[in-house]
Amino acid sequence: MPLAVYILGLSIFAQGTSELMLAGLLPEMAADLQVSVPEVGLLISAFAIGMLVGAPVLAVVTLRWPRRTALLTFMAVFVLSHVVGALTSSYGMLFATRVAGAFVYAGFWAVAAGTVIGLVPVASRGRAMSVLAGGLTVATVIGLSAGTVIGQHLGWRAAFWTVAGMTVLTAIGLVATIPGGRPATEALPRVSAELRSMINPRLWLAYGTTALTTGALLATFGYLSVLLVDTTGLDSAWVPAVLALYGAGSLIGITIGGRTADARPFPTLYAGVAGLVVTSVALSMGASVPAVAIALVFLLGAFGFVTNPALNTRAFALAKDAPTLAAAGNVSAFNVGITAGPWLGGLAIDAGLGYPSVAWIGAAIGVVSLATVALGAGLHRRDLAAREDAQETAGGGEIRSAV
Repeated sequence: MPLAVYILGLSIFAQGTSELMLAGLLPEMAADLQVSVPEVGLLISAFAIGMLVGAPVLAVVTLRWPRRTALLTFMAVFVLSHVVGALTSSYGMLFATRVAGAFVYAGFWAVAAGTVIGLVPVASRGRAMSVLAGGLTVATVIGLSAGTVIGQHLGWRAAFWTVAGMTVLTAIGLVATIPGGRPATEALPRVSAELRSMINPRLWLAYGTTALTTGALLATFGYLSVLLVDTTGLDSAWVPAVLALYGAGSLIGITIGGRTADARPFPTLYAGVAGLVVTSVALSMGASVPAVAIALVFLLGAFGFVTNPALNTRAFALAKDAPTLAAAGNVSAFNVGITAGPWLGGLAIDAGLGYPSVAWIGAAIGVVSLATVALGAGLHRRDLAAREDAQETAGGGEIRSAV
C-alpha cells in the first residue's frame, strides 16, 4: 500500500471521530448550551443530513480540481467549522457548523475513495478501501471513547479542538504524500461524461445493496447501548467495553473483507449479509443472556463490516469512467442506511415491541439486502456469459477469415 492510502485512512479517523463523539457528550453539551438532550441529539441528525447531500454535490463541483486541492479545501472548511463550533455559545450556530462540517467531510470521503482507487492496482482496490474505511472503524473503537473522555474531563469544546488539531496534522501528511496538480497524461474529466456513466441500473442496484446492508446493521447498533442495559441487564459502566468489543469485531471484519473483496466480491457479500441476518436473529432471541449477547455483539461488528470493501469496490467496477461520482453515490447510500435503519428500529420500539425487536428489523432488512446481492450476482454471471459468447463468435470469425 502506498503511504498516502494510510494517511487518507488517518484523515478519515480524525474526521470520523467528530461524526461519532457527540453520542458520548450529549449531557455535557445540553447543560452548557442550556437546551434539552433531544435537541443536542438533533446535532447528530444534522451531521447525517450534511453527509447525505455533501457527497454528490461536492463531487460534481470539484470534479475538475486536482484531488489534493479538493481534499485540502474540504479539510480546511472542516477545521474551520470545528473551531467556530468550539467557540460559539449559540445552539443555532453549532447546528450550522455540524451541517457544514459533515457536508465537506462527505466530499472528502468521495474524493479520497477515488484517490485511493487511482493509487493502487485493480487487484488491490478492496484492500485499499478497507484501509480507508478502517479509519472510521478505528474511530468507532478509539475516537468515540477518547472523545467522550476528553469531553467529560476537559469539556466538550476540548473534544472539538482535538478533532480540529488531528485534522490539521493529517492535512500536513496529505501535502507530503499526494502530489499536486494532475498527471500530464490524465485528461480532465467532463461532468456530462461522468453523469452519463452513472445512468446504469446495476450501479443503482449496488447502491441499494449498500443502503440496505448498512440499514440492517444500524437498525440494531443504533439502540445497542440501551438494549444491553434494559434487556441484557448489564450495568451501564460495562457498555463502553462491550462497544469496544463491537469495534474490535468491526476491525477484524473489514480487514478480512479487504482481503477477499477484490477476488470474490459476491461471496464476500453473501457471507457478510447472511452472517448479519443470522446474528441479528440470534441477538433478538438471546439478548437477555449476557454471555450470549456480548458474543453476538462482537459478531455483529464483524459481519456488519466485512461487506464494506466489497460494497465500495462494486460501485467502482460498475462506474469505471466515473470514480469520484461513484464514490459519492456510495457515500450517500451508506448515509441512507445510517438514517433509515435506526428510524425503522425506533418505529418498532414506539409500537411497544421492545428493544429486541430492533434486531428483528435488522434481520428483515438484511434479507432484502441478500435478494439484491443475488440479483446483482445473477446479472454479473449473465454479463460474463455474454462476453464469453462474443469472444467465441469473434474467434470463429477470425478462423474462417484466415481459411
